[in-house]
Amino acid sequence: MNQLNDLDYGTPARISAQAVTLEIDGVAVQVPAGTSVMRAAAEAGINVPKLCATDSLEPFGSCRLCMVEIEGRRGYPASCTTPCEPGMRVRTQSPRLAELRRGTMELYISDHPLDCLTCPTNGNCELQDMAGVVGLREVRYGYEGKNHFDAKKDESNPYFTYDPSKCIVCNRCVRACEETQGTFALTIDGRGFESRVAAGQAQDFMDSECVSCGACVQACPTATLTEKTVIMMGQAEHSVITTCAYCGVGCSFKAEMKGNEVVRMVPHKDGHANHGHSCVKGRFAWGYATHQDRITKPMIRSRITDPWREVSWDEALAYAAGEFRRIQAKHGKDAIGGITSSRCTNEETYLVQKLVRAAFGNNNVDTCARVCHSPTGYGLKQTLGESAGTQSFDSVMQADVVMVIGANPAAAHPVFASQMKRRLRQGAKLIVIDPRTTEMVKSPHVEAAYHLKLRPGTNVAVVTALAHVIMSEGLHDADYIAQRCETQSFEDWKNFVLRPENSPEATEAVTGVPAAEIRGAARLYAAAGNGAIYYGLGVTEHAQGSTAVMGIANLAMATGNVGREGVGVNPLRGQNNVQGSCDMGSFPHELPGYRHISDTTVRSQFEAEWNVELSPHPGLRLPNMFDAALDGSFMGLYCEGEDIVQSDPNTQHVTAALSAMECIVVQDIFLNETAKYAHVFLPGSSFLEKDGTFTNAERRISRVRKVMPPLSGKSDWEVTVALAEALGYPMDYRHPSEIMDEIARLTPTFHGVSYEKLDRLGSLQWPCNEDAPHGTPTMHIDRFVRGQGRFIITQFFASPEKVTRRYPLLLTTGRILSQYNVGAQTRRTHNNRWHAEDRLEIHPQDAEERGIAQDDWVGIESRAGQTVLRATITERVQPGVVYTTFHFPESGANVITTDSSDWATNCPEYKVTAVQVMPVAQPSAWQQQYRRFSEEQVRLASTPASSPALVTK
Repeated sequence: MNQLNDLDYGTPARISAQAVTLEIDGVAVQVPAGTSVMRAAAEAGINVPKLCATDSLEPFGSCRLCMVEIEGRRGYPASCTTPCEPGMRVRTQSPRLAELRRGTMELYISDHPLDCLTCPTNGNCELQDMAGVVGLREVRYGYEGKNHFDAKKDESNPYFTYDPSKCIVCNRCVRACEETQGTFALTIDGRGFESRVAAGQAQDFMDSECVSCGACVQACPTATLTEKTVIMMGQAEHSVITTCAYCGVGCSFKAEMKGNEVVRMVPHKDGHANHGHSCVKGRFAWGYATHQDRITKPMIRSRITDPWREVSWDEALAYAAGEFRRIQAKHGKDAIGGITSSRCTNEETYLVQKLVRAAFGNNNVDTCARVCHSPTGYGLKQTLGESAGTQSFDSVMQADVVMVIGANPAAAHPVFASQMKRRLRQGAKLIVIDPRTTEMVKSPHVEAAYHLKLRPGTNVAVVTALAHVIMSEGLHDADYIAQRCETQSFEDWKNFVLRPENSPEATEAVTGVPAAEIRGAARLYAAAGNGAIYYGLGVTEHAQGSTAVMGIANLAMATGNVGREGVGVNPLRGQNNVQGSCDMGSFPHELPGYRHISDTTVRSQFEAEWNVELSPHPGLRLPNMFDAALDGSFMGLYCEGEDIVQSDPNTQHVTAALSAMECIVVQDIFLNETAKYAHVFLPGSSFLEKDGTFTNAERRISRVRKVMPPLSGKSDWEVTVALAEALGYPMDYRHPSEIMDEIARLTPTFHGVSYEKLDRLGSLQWPCNEDAPHGTPTMHIDRFVRGQGRFIITQFFASPEKVTRRYPLLLTTGRILSQYNVGAQTRRTHNNRWHAEDRLEIHPQDAEERGIAQDDWVGIESRAGQTVLRATITERVQPGVVYTTFHFPESGANVITTDSSDWATNCPEYKVTAVQVMPVAQPSAWQQQYRRFSEEQVRLASTPASSPALVTK
């Protein structure tokens, strides 16, 4: 595996643009100043042998294989660490260099086991490659190196093995952990022949600070660090480039395959979102795609108390279509609707909303973005004019101050977090606004300049207090505002934020944040050359989520921090295609491209393309669907790739609504919590089984490519097309590329998008159209999409969820690195080794008052319900605040969240729930009922129906 032809060694990002001309092996080469000799040689097509050098790491110069001769200079310098100089004359090949390199390789090989034929990296080993390159044919030292003794393998990590006997101490894994990931979990322990890579304080990998991102495995040039799937299956025979189906970073991967089986997922170094990095989920947690729990046959039943019956695709689709038409005939056209998925592709999401509007004949379509980032769409549309973030991820490398509000990228967006921390290690300053001490507040070589540890529910008060400081101290960018923003809205906003009640001193009692810290953070952000704001669900999932988003946009506009690299307003989207699901028209009032359904001109374009008359009236939002179901007017639901029972708030209200419906059609890869209330189950397909596109948090559209046939025989888009056909509305597509072509015809921001262009360029950031044929990495450069930026008054109103004597604590929720969303994917992988249950974090003071000890079972009660979790006592949360995750359905986190929601979008207020916490001895009544119901549903799914016929309800 000789990678010399495409490597990018030793070229710092900060090199001068001044050109340097030198001669390498008699060839004149011109490169930018600061370029290493190795890189310059590669530019000239000259491959210099190497072991410790790699394109993803800074030059190190330890292996001595890359030594060269430089005229007029003594010795043999390492080409990877030697910068080019004008007039330099370099020789990369000579008899003396060949002799020295063979001697070096001889030492390496003597210190290495003689098991090349049985080594799992055989045929993919850089040590073997370099031995061949330097012409090594014999070893004089008897293979008596220290690595042959006392070399115990570390098999503790479920995904890779560490075999120190094969280690050549090149430091690449250590450097990858430091430079690429930023965890600093690895080191070199010992000296000389006793040198070893060590995790932590000579711990097993699982006991160390290692986060299993795979950077060390990727960097290792031997079989020292090897994926267990490679050891089991051998080397892959071909690869396919695709896009990860986890978080909103949208990492590009090479799926390395043997036939239709995945051997490993390798981060693609040309991936524009991840640049060859990965996290534990995308890198290793893909086994769920072939898990034994996969449902691959369509199933139907007339009542949820009946056994499931496996049927053909035709019968399942005909039954579903017949039930939907029956319900509409009985209850009216608006009695059914659909839910699109943020885990499915753009094309699949587009088809579901098209099916609802064109085949159902209404606009009752919604998406899980309702419960996460709908305030982003509303708030940014109102202020900047576009419902999406302003920058690319790479923009953070130009930031001088980074403000992170209500987000924990280290857990939820880890690949981007590594990039952000790299910039922070270079000197950028960090402000964290979060009620909890997250991994971003303090990590190796990174510490926040300010951590504003606010009370949950007071984001708007804090953001407005920051604005008060900026305006009262004259820290705003008056020229930018005058040129780019509405004069009247700015004046109104300025007068509002300057009110005494919005000062840090006045808001301190509400927010819990000392006024001095607010003032310091405001000054730091406003005085930055480039100030960038990144925010997450800790901003949007509030009763004032939309207000907070508008407040953030106000801050950015007031300081001139929109419209160039290194600045901006950047929402960190939770799921892989949350941005895309919104773009594709998944809300009941908007067609694709965020255009209102009541716009006659826009609607007529879709009517002409779809050959159907569309309703001009907005449909039901998901919470309205639940209420209507309980009222008896909404009786049928098509739910693709979404588990609303586990993910939506007030679980008991959700299940009551689903129980009241007459036909629920669930399309998913597993029998999830929602499917337990379904009457038709249509098998879904994983990201490995389909073609399409995802759109990540930076508006980057990336290709998803099929690497194996759908286990059920159909990809998700084919299922939706078949359902439309059964409903009497034909959709004529032969491939998802044709669906994207239709999207491009109808959506102005996608006019220039095609599979051909995506395949050629790798990815595109919308808007991509006639004005921006290669996409738009940075938005609002010369003017805002809406013309002039609009400042909006952000009056703070306290959350309806207030602490009381009965409920004296505030519960907030979030995610953890190893698990993802509702856990349907990650719970079916070895990631459970890190996080096998949801726990309740509670401050030592609150725990002591209640007699709670570490690992005790505790009951959590809100006005919505009760559940039971085990306690983790920690100072990561502040007194009066408790915290949990929601990755395991039996935990019932959303049993206790309430129906409080954002005023503009109905986004649930997951982040603020008033609760009481007390020690308990048994599960809650809901958990006991859940277990009984789940066990019964598992039995019904595995027990054949006694009768081949179904009774129509």
